[in-house]
Amino acid sequence: MTKIIKWMWQFIDVFITVVLAFMIVLVFTNVVMRYGFSSSIRASIELSRLCLVWVVFLGAAVVLRRGEHLAIAEFSERFFPSAVPFLNRLIWVVILISSSMLFVGAMNQTISNWNNISSLTGLSMALFALAGVVSGFLIAFISLVRIFNPNWLMDMEDEE
Repeated sequence: MTKIIKWMWQFIDVFITVVLAFMIVLVFTNVVMRYGFSSSIRASIELSRLCLVWVVFLGAAVVLRRGEHLAIAEFSERFFPSAVPFLNRLIWVVILISSSMLFVGAMNQTISNWNNISSLTGLSMALFALAGVVSGFLIAFISLVRIFNPNWLMDMEDEE
């Protein structure tokens, strides 16, 4: 099970890298075409926006898993050191509830927009909300694991 989860996170890292590289090439090509040749790729703005949404949502889950997100813990660690484990679990419960709300809301948007097709790209507009579904699921998974085992997902990178 650990190998499957590890492979999944590596796949997400590679996917984010490929999507970001595609977005950079797409935007750069569009700028060169616009200013050098007075034309542009019509679908490039929408595709780059879709790529940005996926990079941001998946990046949020990756950063949360690695423990590299912004956390302000000085107050609790200084004044309530014995309560820190309880407060950390409480924070993970709040994150679980919030990410579950993200998942449900994004799922509803994905379902309702599935047949809404973009005239520029021919892609479903539900792909924007689908990033929220995937990210909400991943963040909920991370928070659920961290409630019961705070270091498990971070320790996976050290195993090998």
